[in-house]
Amino acid sequence: MTTAQKLSFRVLGGLILVFLLFVLFVPVVEFSDPLGTAILDHEGRLLGAATASDEQWRFGAPAEVPGKFRHALLEFEDHRFDYHPGIDLLAMARALSQDLKAGAIVSGGSTITMQVVRLSRHGRPRTIREKTVECLLALRLELSHSKDEILRLYAGYAPFGGNIVGLEAAAWRYFGRSARDLSWAEAATLAVLPNAPALIHPGRRPEALLRRRNALLNRLHQRHLLDEVALELAQAEPLPGPPRPLPRLAPHLLDRARREIPGGGIVTTTLDLETQRRLSAILARHHQTLKENSIDHLAALVAHTGSGKVLAYVGNVGRLGDQGAQVDIITAPRSSGSILKPFLFATMLSDAEILPEELVPDIPTRIGGFAPRNFDRHFSGAVPASVALSRSLNVPAVRMLRSHGIARFAGLLRSLGITTLFRPSDDYGLSLILGGAEVTLWEMTALYAGLGRTVGAFFNAPGENADFRPLRWQNSPVQAGPPSPFDAGVAFTTLEALLEVSRPGLDASWKNFASSRRVAWKTGTSYGFRDAWAIGVTPEYVVGVWAGNADGEGRPGLTGHSAAAPVLFSIFDTLPSGPFFDEPELEMRELEICAHGGLRAGQDCGETRIATVPASCLPGRICPYCRKVHLDSSGRYRVDGGCETIATMIHRSFFILPPALAAEYAQRHPDYRPLPPWRTDCRSEENEDRISCLYPDNGAEIYVPLELDGRRGRFVAEAAHADPRGTIFWHLDHHYLGRTRGEHRMSLAPEPGRHLLTLVDDDGTTLFRRFKVLRRPENAMSP
Repeated sequence: MTTAQKLSFRVLGGLILVFLLFVLFVPVVEFSDPLGTAILDHEGRLLGAATASDEQWRFGAPAEVPGKFRHALLEFEDHRFDYHPGIDLLAMARALSQDLKAGAIVSGGSTITMQVVRLSRHGRPRTIREKTVECLLALRLELSHSKDEILRLYAGYAPFGGNIVGLEAAAWRYFGRSARDLSWAEAATLAVLPNAPALIHPGRRPEALLRRRNALLNRLHQRHLLDEVALELAQAEPLPGPPRPLPRLAPHLLDRARREIPGGGIVTTTLDLETQRRLSAILARHHQTLKENSIDHLAALVAHTGSGKVLAYVGNVGRLGDQGAQVDIITAPRSSGSILKPFLFATMLSDAEILPEELVPDIPTRIGGFAPRNFDRHFSGAVPASVALSRSLNVPAVRMLRSHGIARFAGLLRSLGITTLFRPSDDYGLSLILGGAEVTLWEMTALYAGLGRTVGAFFNAPGENADFRPLRWQNSPVQAGPPSPFDAGVAFTTLEALLEVSRPGLDASWKNFASSRRVAWKTGTSYGFRDAWAIGVTPEYVVGVWAGNADGEGRPGLTGHSAAAPVLFSIFDTLPSGPFFDEPELEMRELEICAHGGLRAGQDCGETRIATVPASCLPGRICPYCRKVHLDSSGRYRVDGGCETIATMIHRSFFILPPALAAEYAQRHPDYRPLPPWRTDCRSEENEDRISCLYPDNGAEIYVPLELDGRRGRFVAEAAHADPRGTIFWHLDHHYLGRTRGEHRMSLAPEPGRHLLTLVDDDGTTLFRRFKVLRRPENAMSP
């Protein structure tokens, strides 16, 4: 190897070493400035924004630099930007010559890369030493970032006057639009601002700003980026005035974004700006009516059923200056009222515990110390399960939950994504189905959408509706929601039952109006009239509404039907309409059911019909309410083989409910026929169960407190008779108390100890109930 070759290798090795030392020890500039938060709709339109912690309108580097601003900026600041390595020797030489002539630093010859370095170092003094450091850091920045990335950093952190930092903030504050939508004149205006933002701040020195902007437009014209007409129009555009206030179309969502994305920045959501504006206007209009009854707050959510993309989000509407209006009700836990009932109905269908039209009890019920009542304070005796759901009857729901199991149902809700059920299941008790637990409008709207999505997914390609993410922040992972435990048949049957609810403010004939639409919807009202809910689902949209007071104050008339449902349908009236869900025929089966009992028809059912039910419901219980009865030739009396020959008997099928159900059922069904009486010469030894004791239960332990004056307290026993006109004779410990007819209630005042209650009717049917009255605890307080 010659001496020249050795020297060349040494020089090359030295250069490589210098390069490695340069890369290892010269840092890459980074920005640690705090960022504000801006939320955009799915098309990039601004919904709202908040400043950073240092009160600057700063949102970080944009995803891309718009073409017009790029051309204007490079022409004004650094037209060789795409070719130099971070420093422009020609520009620096020109700047040095200008500085020597002026006897001071009047031009630094900085490239855009060097300006990015200076922005990251927060305005260091413009000295030769500092300029040298900037050059080194600029070279290092060019090694680690592309030209586009460097431009994005400049656009995100350049000053644009006052507390406005970054291109997007400047475009919104000065022109009320995104930087991508700026005209040539607007882009040129913003391109010249960072060069001297304090001197030519819009509204302070318009002549200087206008002169620089038009000069830049002329240079762009000379580069053939603008033709003559475009140049003339651009130079005719007025300058911006003082910074504009930014919109506040979704303030609660903005606050949520700030909590969930503490780093800040520009956040793209799935919202639609026009839908958001309409929803805000609807809620503001209804709020004017509701606040007359001191119902101060209102919230609503609109989303696509299939994709789960939220289109509009109004976390609260309240009076100006009202602290409660700051609460984002959409994410705040509130008492559920009745809005969980469809999911109990669905899971019992799915587990083959009920059929859709199966009769469920709706009778006076006491379970321990819990005595649920329907909202209208009436009972129907027995109602089809689907009707109990559509009418939102409390008593059938409580009895169904008791049959299904509280722990099972709570586990289902947790698996569906309800995160607010943090207590043990027994703590909620049977009140879980009536509002004993707290839920959020966010999660409940997702649950109802899940029912619709389950039906919709049956007709779509696999994976089309595979996830439910009501709101997607930009760059966040898309998380799939929990798989639905219901099949399409169960979900469709549940939604179909929710079609039968009457529309508020109109009679049931609203469904026949040409302008109506088919919406599966459910209301809920919490205990004490504190929370009013309404959630509706169509194949296209799911809408959730809450009304009430953020502090939990109850108001008379604050019900889901009167306060929330009118808002729900006002929202649906502004959304495009379409057909209801198609029936998933492959998931449904035809079943012969008892026309009266709704259960699978048995051999004694006289009237039957064919019903379409979810396949998962099958086989279903055989109807136990139909009996073949033997009558004499007149058809008026019952007989048996001991008093009548078989040849002269008439055999008929009767639909007979247990006495506890029959008493209330017969009052609302005039066609209900009780069993005919036995003929006097016939005696039957069969147990007819004509009497039912509703309270107390057999073996019950009862504590009866003393009255205020010290006298023995009383409680009310309750019974039912299969014959609405039947008479019951009451006996306590073999002592006659009296008789009742129609409503069978008797006030009792027994001593502490064990007792025997005996009920006898006109035909001699007898029922016994044994119970115990507990003694007053020794440490109990005196009345």
